[in-house]
Amino acid sequence: MNNQLKSYAIIALMSSGVTLGAYSLFNLGNSSGFSDAPSAFTTSVSNQNVPGNPGEFTYAAEKTTPAVVHIKMKMEVRQRQQQFSSPFDDFFGFGDPFGGGGGRRQQQQPQEASGSGVIISADGYIVTNNHVVAEASEVTVILNDKREYKAKVISTDPSSDLAVIQIKETNLPFLTFGDSDALRVGEWVLAVGNPFNLESTVTAGIVSAKGRQNIIDRDSPDVNPLESFIQTDAAVNPGNSGGALVNLKGELIGINTAIYSRTGQFAGYSFAVPVSIVKKVSGDLIKYGNVQRGFLGVQISEVNAKLADEKDLKTSAGVYVGGFSENSAAKDAGIKINDVIVKIDGSETKSSAKLMEIVSRKRPGEAIQVTVNRDGATKEFKVTLKNKDGNTEIVKGDNSPESAKSEFLGAKFASLTPAEMKKFGVSSGVKIAEVLPDGRLEMYGLAKGSVITKINDRAINSPKEAVEALESRKGRIKLEGVDVDGSRFIYVL
Repeated sequence: MNNQLKSYAIIALMSSGVTLGAYSLFNLGNSSGFSDAPSAFTTSVSNQNVPGNPGEFTYAAEKTTPAVVHIKMKMEVRQRQQQFSSPFDDFFGFGDPFGGGGGRRQQQQPQEASGSGVIISADGYIVTNNHVVAEASEVTVILNDKREYKAKVISTDPSSDLAVIQIKETNLPFLTFGDSDALRVGEWVLAVGNPFNLESTVTAGIVSAKGRQNIIDRDSPDVNPLESFIQTDAAVNPGNSGGALVNLKGELIGINTAIYSRTGQFAGYSFAVPVSIVKKVSGDLIKYGNVQRGFLGVQISEVNAKLADEKDLKTSAGVYVGGFSENSAAKDAGIKINDVIVKIDGSETKSSAKLMEIVSRKRPGEAIQVTVNRDGATKEFKVTLKNKDGNTEIVKGDNSPESAKSEFLGAKFASLTPAEMKKFGVSSGVKIAEVLPDGRLEMYGLAKGSVITKINDRAINSPKEAVEALESRKGRIKLEGVDVDGSRFIYVL
């Protein structure tokens, strides 16, 4: 994918116009919080005799639309407005060098946007895109039959741009997982979603290509994009993000995520995360709260004629090993620089995208069979994958972070994850998990997701410390931190 194509890739499909105002497959037992309700993890229709001849779309459309939901999000945009302040603020050194001090307040301007999601279990688990719900302060799900529910964000994965949310309901229709590996270029597919707030919209197209990379520009430095997109020519537009890509059996084969466009509207190319990745990511988010990624620990590039000639490789297809990371699982297993990986677990790896897709399905501690071409000879290696820290441990996510409530500020605090600390550029602090109605924080316009780093010049490292500092206050309270837009603030209350 050249840079020009990359520059036109659009990922912000979720905004349809901003307006003011298998348990065994994933080892998902009851301890994961994923119930015994029927789900895409335990149900399959692949071997059933169902309609689905070329050009016959009605069966797949009727099966899919009840399980595709409309997601509406509320977000908050802050606008600072000058308010009357105490004449003693600046005199006592409580002025705000960042423009948000005691003499100013922020007013929250609500915005709304919309996207799509796919029900994957009868008890309300829904998979969608991370970019659909990542910045939302409130998420509402509208079912195909017009019932509305407030949704809880279970967890998100920026690397794959996937997220899982849940509504409290039972006996919901859900889609079954298909086989994106078996998907063929030229095969008919349907895209189902809610473009431009037009609910339950179905479009048809064919699979144009598989394993597309370099589609999405990711701004966050701690995000390593996992891209192996299914490319189709089924019409996808703003609002389709998080919706279903299905085959003619009505099986989920992908989650619609991005379009290639010069204008922001559909121009003939759309991209979906394959269900092989969706299954693994959604299962991990439900069970662990984050994605358990196994790493080979190799620096790779695709073999082409020029590289084969420069390195005197004895093959013209595969993935070239150019180096290793620290504590590399591949190096420990005996793989060497200049080896060309041609298969993993028997599946050909003719592209970096395919290799990454296969490895992404595995967790740390799992073993894979890696076939390499070394100087024209084929060699097999058993590689036990490691996590990003160089060991094989499973690390649970922080689904239930430490939290505490401050009646004085009218807010609930939660602990910061390492990723959030990196994002905001802080080494300590607490996240505002909830702003309570009519509280001091609401009055000053601080929004959910903002970070408080200091209270009365004391660095805060936990929600408990924050509440203790507030309860032991004497006189006025000085808050320092970082707003959700990255701007720093100082408030005196």
